[in-house]
Amino acid sequence: MQPPASPLPNAQPMARLTRIEQARQAVIQEHRSPPSGAVAPWIERSWQRCVALGLQPDQRVGFDVLSSEQMRRTAEANAALVQTARPVLDRLGRAIVNTRYFAILTNAQGVVVDVSGAIDRADRRADLITRVGVDLSERSVGTTAIGAVLNELRPVWLHRGEHFFADTSVYSCAGAPVFGPDGLCAGMLDLTGIDAVERPELKHLVTQSASKIENALVLAQPHVLTVRLNWPGNHMGSDADGLLCLDTDGWITGANRTARDMVPNLGGANRDGVHISEVFGIAHEALFDAVRRSDPRLEIPLWTGLRLQALPIARACESEPLTVERRQPATERLPLKDMEAALIRKAVSDAKGNVMQAARALGISRATVYRKLGQKKAD
Repeated sequence: MQPPASPLPNAQPMARLTRIEQARQAVIQEHRSPPSGAVAPWIERSWQRCVALGLQPDQRVGFDVLSSEQMRRTAEANAALVQTARPVLDRLGRAIVNTRYFAILTNAQGVVVDVSGAIDRADRRADLITRVGVDLSERSVGTTAIGAVLNELRPVWLHRGEHFFADTSVYSCAGAPVFGPDGLCAGMLDLTGIDAVERPELKHLVTQSASKIENALVLAQPHVLTVRLNWPGNHMGSDADGLLCLDTDGWITGANRTARDMVPNLGGANRDGVHISEVFGIAHEALFDAVRRSDPRLEIPLWTGLRLQALPIARACESEPLTVERRQPATERLPLKDMEAALIRKAVSDAKGNVMQAARALGISRATVYRKLGQKKAD
């Protein structure tokens, strides 16, 4: 019996490009929904945004660069992002060296702030999009991984004709957002190839690399204690951990996206003045105490009733990093519940009975103050 005939080598890629072209015709030309499964919903949304902006697929793309003054302001505003991301970009460049793909880092507005990898500057199509200062936002160059990521705030992959303009249909791109320690989007990381083989697995690589940049941005924040978080039973010590950075008084100076996914109180972007006592059902001193133990790991309750495992780590470069005000000698330390109640009572006393002011000073809600003091009284 003869084995079944192998499909033609280019059959699947050609079928994919045909489906993309059918979707383009439906959405861009006929203003209707594309065939089911032809393109991802976020691509359709991006095309629709481009059409709403009055863009036409066959118009030429300028790949405009910012003015010198805009470049100066952009470089200053993104210096920390570029410096922090550089080691990650260097490693990423080695990972993709034989793929004909290269890396682009943009700010939150889609302006290129750094690049890495094997870039063929003799190829104008590569040179145009890898100039620091070029605007690759959706408004400027239509549907790309860069514009889609910054609008959707999620990792994406798109290939050839899934780009809006004919001028950009030679590219294949993977992209992922980079979130800052405040929870806001700081920029995005892109992997682009020109007339390259489609490699959707690059979405995983770029997402992992973006996460490494996010973690590095968090750890670059001023802090004396890092707290790694994970669910009980999971191994800690990898890039998959949640990360919190604390100052000596227990105020959170930064958190990565994983920590914000784990802890509801950190979910809102750019929250000011979040205290660790608003996040965990323990006083912040317990985390500093744990660092001094041979095994600093501990399980901590969330106010939601869930529990996380935590690994507090002192920042070695700080002088006397574990000095916390109002610490009690070991022989006089109270149980955690009593310690927490004592801290809340003192805050209310310092605020002369103003519960709202005390709650603001502690970084917790007024309802939490009433609840914790009520629980203590009931005990």
